[in-house]
Amino acid sequence: MRTAVLSAGSWGTTYAMVLADAGNDVVVHARRPEIADAINTRHENPDYLPGITLPTGLRATTDPAAALDGAEVVVVSIPAQSLRPNLAAWAPHFGGDTIVVSLMKGVETTTGSRMSEVITQEVGLSPERVAVLSGPNLAREVAARQPAASVIACVDEKVAQQLQEAAATPYFRPYTNTDVVGCELGGAVKNVIALAVGLASGLGLGDNATAVLMTRGLAETARLGQVLGADPLTFSGLAGVGDLVATCSSPLSRNRTFGTHLGKGLSVEEATAQTRQTAEGVETSTALLALAHRHGVEMPITEVVVGVIEGKVTAREAADLLMSRAPKPERYSS
Repeated sequence: MRTAVLSAGSWGTTYAMVLADAGNDVVVHARRPEIADAINTRHENPDYLPGITLPTGLRATTDPAAALDGAEVVVVSIPAQSLRPNLAAWAPHFGGDTIVVSLMKGVETTTGSRMSEVITQEVGLSPERVAVLSGPNLAREVAARQPAASVIACVDEKVAQQLQEAAATPYFRPYTNTDVVGCELGGAVKNVIALAVGLASGLGLGDNATAVLMTRGLAETARLGQVLGADPLTFSGLAGVGDLVATCSSPLSRNRTFGTHLGKGLSVEEATAQTRQTAEGVETSTALLALAHRHGVEMPITEVVVGVIEGKVTAREAADLLMSRAPKPERYSS
């Protein structure tokens, strides 16, 4: 299957590798000529995946029109807040029958739109031709061809199955789902919860605190998902608790790492410089909180994370705020 991957970052390059290993004809769009050259001539992406050998058939170009030419499937993996302006430039090169797959885990700050919604709006595709991929997919591990699984969600189950077959390899197992809302929310909110877990880690708090944040973070995700029409069962699967566990537990997680820097006293600017790659939860947290307020949903962990990012509370005050909440019955509506 002719596939264009619009991103030469760590996850975009990794998923391009998965697709190439599965037998697809894959072209990666790289903004920087030196990265495109490294992929084409040395079969590596030293800036994002040092030490990983890429398939010899994987090609790269700096010309988005060339990458998109004849593509049956377009995979997009760029920072969430830059998606809309980039799509405005790329959309004229999309074919009418193109299927678009979003690897992005964020919510647009200006509109509260999920990434699949931005794609349908800017490219002019029906929801049946837009899919999302989500799950516990730490790029470095997948790039090393260690066992992993994920969920490909599309409202058209046949499209999801087509994409599932295109991405199946001995080390990467994709499942299908029709709950696009739930899969996207699970991916977006878990980044914010990982920031909170990182904060706790940076403060020297233990595994109990991590477990509390992950569990109650899942409850926040489910509450928002319920009002937005998600299937509650999605949050107990790979795109929910699976992604949450991986992102909150692994030192490879850029959102957890970013939160750890904040917990150790670094500013947002200093943490950004230290993390080097985009931690989607930083900007998405504000958008998610606004979305929750709009629908009357309580998300206390997200609210505290936003307070830290905006400089309204310190990391230590954040921990105190979360523990000082009034006791309630433990249920997803609490």
